[in-house]
Amino acid sequence: MAMVTLWPQHAAAQATVYRCPGNVYTSSADISAKEADAKGCKPLEGAPITVIQGQRPRAGNPVPAASGTRPADAKVDPAQQRARDGDARRILESELKKEEEKLAQLQKEYNNGEPERRGDERNYQKYLDRTAEMKAAITRKESDIAAIKRELAKLPPS
Repeated sequence: MAMVTLWPQHAAAQATVYRCPGNVYTSSADISAKEADAKGCKPLEGAPITVIQGQRPRAGNPVPAASGTRPADAKVDPAQQRARDGDARRILESELKKEEEKLAQLQKEYNNGEPERRGDERNYQKYLDRTAEMKAAITRKESDIAAIKRELAKLPPS
């Protein structure tokens, strides 16, 4: 982090600017030539210097600590949390039931890899493509059901 000393515009024309080790810049108003030489600072001559001021944190708004805890006033009432958990459980159980019904329908239609041929499937490749899509859909449904069951397992018992 570079430390820059700011000075008024009229003093900038008269002051010598030094570049010290660690990219620290200072002016002759802050340091004498002898001190600059002792610290290993080199004078900058003829080079324009751009000074960019950073924003300082406001004293009234301290940066919150990243402790991961919430303030005491933001805690949820245990009864309200149980109600939320119960709602979440009911929603997940209904989703699980719907997905299991869809899976059963897909498996019935798939017929162990030999679904009924449709009239528009005179080309055997179309039939094979539809069969592969059905198998992929069954795999996705099984994955969805497993995910819902994992979410249900995370909830406290009702």
